Amino acid sequence: MAFAGKYEFEGDENYDAFVQKIGLPSEKIEMGRNCKIVTEVVQNGNDFTWTQHFPGGRTTTNTFTVGKEADMETFGGKKFQATVKLEDGKLVAEFPNYRHTAEISGGKLVEISTSSGVVYKRTSKKIA
Repeated sequence: MAFAGKYEFEGDENYDAFVQKIGLPSEKIEMGRNCKIVTEVVQNGNDFTWTQHFPGGRTTTNTFTVGKEADMETFGGKKFQATVKLEDGKLVAEFPNYRHTAEISGGKLVEISTSSGVVYKRTSKKIA
């Protein structure tokens, strides 16, 4: 379960259908389309700092410990509390209206978010 590193957006699938399903406002939908997000993961055992750097200088950081409740923020900017779990080598979090998983597969960060049967997949390549 080694997630530590810096990852740059490589591609995604079903972005539009997913963000419409979770009710993201149209201006945020446009901002996020093909956005070259850089995800930086700092890991110390079960403690994580997960930061997403967006073009223009905006960042979102979630700090959590696997198995403990933590304050989190969605990519739409909503704050909530969740407990991140580890299931079959994947980090799993239940966001307010979607389920999010993250795993390292083939040296890439693969994130999958699911809401009411709509699946969004984002793949990022390791850059550091």
